[in-house]
Amino acid sequence: MTGDSSAHTTADVDASSHDAAVSNVVLVTVDSLRADAVSPYDADRHSPVIDSLAADGTVFDRAFANGNWTPFSFPSILASEPVFARTGDIGVGESETLAEVLSEADVATGGFNAANGFLTEHWGYPDGFDEFEPFVTSVGSSVYSRYLAAHPTVEAWIQLASSPVRRLGSKLRGDSDDRPFLDASRMFDVEDAATAFVDDTDEPFFLWVHYMDTHTPYVPAPRYIREVSDGIVGTHQMLHAHARTSLGLEVGERTLRELRTLYQATVRQVDASVGRLLDSLDDAGVADDTAVLLAGDHGEEFQEHGHLAHYPKLYDELIHVPLVADVPGLDGGRVDGHVGLDAIPPTVADLLGVDPADEWHGESLVPALRGDAEPSADTPDDSTDQPTKDEAAAGSDPGENSELADDPVVSVTVRGDDVTQQPIPRSLSDGDLFVSARDDDWTYIENVDAGEAELYHRSADPTQQENLALDPDDRAQAVIDRLAPVVDAHAELLRERGEAAEAAAAERGDDGDEVDEDLEARLEALGYK
Repeated sequence: MTGDSSAHTTADVDASSHDAAVSNVVLVTVDSLRADAVSPYDADRHSPVIDSLAADGTVFDRAFANGNWTPFSFPSILASEPVFARTGDIGVGESETLAEVLSEADVATGGFNAANGFLTEHWGYPDGFDEFEPFVTSVGSSVYSRYLAAHPTVEAWIQLASSPVRRLGSKLRGDSDDRPFLDASRMFDVEDAATAFVDDTDEPFFLWVHYMDTHTPYVPAPRYIREVSDGIVGTHQMLHAHARTSLGLEVGERTLRELRTLYQATVRQVDASVGRLLDSLDDAGVADDTAVLLAGDHGEEFQEHGHLAHYPKLYDELIHVPLVADVPGLDGGRVDGHVGLDAIPPTVADLLGVDPADEWHGESLVPALRGDAEPSADTPDDSTDQPTKDEAAAGSDPGENSELADDPVVSVTVRGDDVTQQPIPRSLSDGDLFVSARDDDWTYIENVDAGEAELYHRSADPTQQENLALDPDDRAQAVIDRLAPVVDAHAELLRERGEAAEAAAAERGDDGDEVDEDLEARLEALGYK
């Protein structure tokens, strides 16, 4: 652990800064979960458990991830700082994480990750957790097992094709068909571990659970496909979508529709699992004093900008995510102001009466949860009363500008020569740096290496198709003048940290921390070759 444990003290609930009677916090993160995939953000969706959390709590309508995929997003979620901001690395090994801060304040901590290889010891994610299990297992030594580990869609074909036989067997045995097709999702393992942690842990505690079911390939249990489809699209027809995408064939409307159906079924599968997790809190007698936060770590694209999954882009389908909080005693309703996921660590700490780390970038959302204040103030579209580039740069270090309530949300990605380049970039040296800044209505995206800019007015152009930076009018130029310095300052900070880290590594004669063979195979299974 890092830091001085005396700096983080647990406060008595009665003396805390809010009205919630909270002893415990459960943070649920869902990989690749875009905002419009759940019913609090789109009434046509089917996620009744998440809907119930929203009905009893607070929905942040404009919550944005700080990166387009897991290793670029999670430093904000669990360490409240931008990716690359500490050492130029994608991990949190040198950061003061939420789990470390809480553990130093005598809060019990448990973290259970459903086999996302980027959220493992290699990148520092167990730091501060009393109990941590990433469920990343050995793939075995046989050619067959290693092939399936790297090509899970093939196994999905087998599972999908055998679905009718499997369903018949389940009925004959009297079993349910809740089980997903691929055990690789590890959903039930995560459930069991989380439930055991709650049962065996005295209050106060912090529990983090990360689901992978909504990540490609989408292979949910049959019952959830039936729940979200119109009855015409059967499980066997999903073979068509998997076959076409894995073979690299053109994705037409039919295939896209089937992929969306599969994706929504995985969302419902996670939703049901969250429901069982909430039941375990009730069974343990801690539900009444446990806050539950749920967020997507990033979104998912369905060809809104020409691709599937989550390649290096910063449009809303990848950055706009759900953020829902159900806190006993607090009901913030719907919050319009923009928030970044780097607000999660200070919010959790605040709920548990623990002082945040000084270097954390985000601010607590407890005032918004209480209904007293928006987390960000609307900035007039034509405002020009903004800090200069030098002033923005001077205040760009994480934690130094946290008093600015209307800071835009900054997100980052790195893109190689081609957007689908493999391996997908993991470091600043792997391609061009893209940085975006969002406020309530505008998105500004800049390739800071190529000097290419994009500007979108989301209120008028929600799918971000018309780039107003190509020929900006006075209003658009004012927005660019306001957001561009934020982007440039952030890029400058990341470059400085990255260069310092590279210099230190060169001095040590370190060529980089190699990822072991099994972990690389698991990452390849997620599409990160």
